[in-house]
Amino acid sequence: MLLQIQLPEHRDGLAYHRQRWAEVVADPQFADVAETIETNVFGQIIMSPPPGGEHCRKQYVIARELEKRLGDVAFAECPVLTADGTKVMDAAWFSPSRYANVKGQQAFEIGPEICVEVLSPRNTDTEMRIKRELYFNAGAIECWICDLDGKMIFCHRDSPDAPIASSQLCPDFPHTIPNP
Repeated sequence: MLLQIQLPEHRDGLAYHRQRWAEVVADPQFADVAETIETNVFGQIIMSPPPGGEHCRKQYVIARELEKRLGDVAFAECPVLTADGTKVMDAAWFSPSRYANVKGQQAFEIGPEICVEVLSPRNTDTEMRIKRELYFNAGAIECWICDLDGKMIFCHRDSPDAPIASSQLCPDFPHTIPNP
C-alpha cells in the first residue's frame, strides 16, 4: 500500500516552520540532547539517535572537501526549512550570494546549492528520495548521497531520480569518501 501526502509549497509553510523551529531551539529541554532534532509538517519533533563515528567522519570530510574545492561556505549538520518541517542535512555548500540571503537564520529558508546526506544503516531509498524532493523544493541544485561504503551518488534538480556521473557544481569532487 502506498500512502501519499501532498505537502504545502515550500514558501507557504515558511512562517509556521520558522516559528516552530525558533520554539524548539529556545526550549531548554533540548539543550543537551545528543540526538538529531528535526520537525515534520505538523511541527512535531522527530529525534534520531546520534550518528556513529564513521558517519561523522564522512560528514566532516565531505564538508571540508566542498570548502577546499569550491571555497565559500560549507556546513556539517545544516538545518533547512522544508515543506515537511525543518530537516538537518549531513553536509551542505552555499555560494556567497545565496549565503548572504540566509546568513543569521536559525534554519535556512533557502536551501544550499549542494545538499548531502550520509547514509546510515537504517536509511531507506524512499526516505532519501523524499529528502531529495524536499531539498530540491527548498532550492537545492544538487543533492548527493554518500552510501555506506563511501561511494558518492550525485543527483541534479533537472532529473532528481536519475543519478549523474559527477557533480556539475563541483566536477572534481571525489567519487568515494574513504572510511576512517
